[in-house]
Amino acid sequence: MSDTELLNAYVTPDDEAADVRHGSGTLRYILKKAGGSVISLFMVVMLGFFAFRVLPGDPVAVLTRGREVTAQQVADLRLELGLDQPIWVQFWHYLTGLFQGDLGTSFVYHAPVTQLIGEYLWPTVLLMSVSLVFTILIGVWAGQKAAWNRGGFFDNSSTTIALIFWSMPAFWLGLLLLLAFSGTGIFPSAGMVTAGSSAAGFALVWDVVRHLALPTVTLVAVSYAQYALVMRSSLLEEMNADYLVTARAKGLPEDTVRRRHALPNALLPTVTIVFLQIAGLISGAVTVETVFSWPGLGFLTYQAIQGPDFPLLQGTFVVFSSIVILMNFVADLVYRAIDPRVRAA
Repeated sequence: MSDTELLNAYVTPDDEAADVRHGSGTLRYILKKAGGSVISLFMVVMLGFFAFRVLPGDPVAVLTRGREVTAQQVADLRLELGLDQPIWVQFWHYLTGLFQGDLGTSFVYHAPVTQLIGEYLWPTVLLMSVSLVFTILIGVWAGQKAAWNRGGFFDNSSTTIALIFWSMPAFWLGLLLLLAFSGTGIFPSAGMVTAGSSAAGFALVWDVVRHLALPTVTLVAVSYAQYALVMRSSLLEEMNADYLVTARAKGLPEDTVRRRHALPNALLPTVTIVFLQIAGLISGAVTVETVFSWPGLGFLTYQAIQGPDFPLLQGTFVVFSSIVILMNFVADLVYRAIDPRVRAA
């Protein structure tokens, strides 16, 4: 009998039926979460359009500020911007344009919103990516070390420091860092590169790193506490598990027991937080980029609010919200994949 025939001999009809049920259950779960994400995105589009219309200020008044304009010129500008149409007509044009990939034209920059978002997106991706990596590394390290030394000096001090930073508004901590380093010349206080610099190669990379330092420290400081506290709590639940007692009985060092046995199992909640924490980093990026004049989507959003620049505000709001919704969807899928209890439910 061949290996395939031997394997098929041990597969019962009940096993095949269970596989079918598991496959259909997974597909149903994915479709349910995807449908919820689509509904959430549509609600975000509606909210983003109508909510920004209640902001104080008139875009036409801002664009004509300091100029001598006639009533006819103001009316022509409102016609050009499409602000003379009823709100539902404006929403319909916005919705149809959105499905075609057209987010409109910025009132202030006089450029397609899609183009502006493309230009300002990558600085935000750089800032968020670097911040997320350091947030995870510091949070996981501090959380597992605090749990393994529960009640000790490191546990008490690191938990207190984490809670203090977590309670700080990101913009406030950013302003403190600006005050501390603005006159030292160690870290630049604004922008992504030095104005007027023609640096290239390693010199350019170093210039970006120096500008990136303070915004990254700000985001990491106010974000890593969540990872540290969740990691600490998860590891405390694992410390008295039977498999750790067995590992110690084999004579394994405590460091090996922690790293190879306890830590991988305690990482389960932390893995899902990685995706959910993207929302927190995005909200922090708006204020931090504004404080440090970092040329990302957060800074662009702040500039759009000054208008108010409706098309640009709607575009950045949809992009930020889409990232959050997508990360939540991915978190649901990852949690189901790595936690058998979710699959069983």
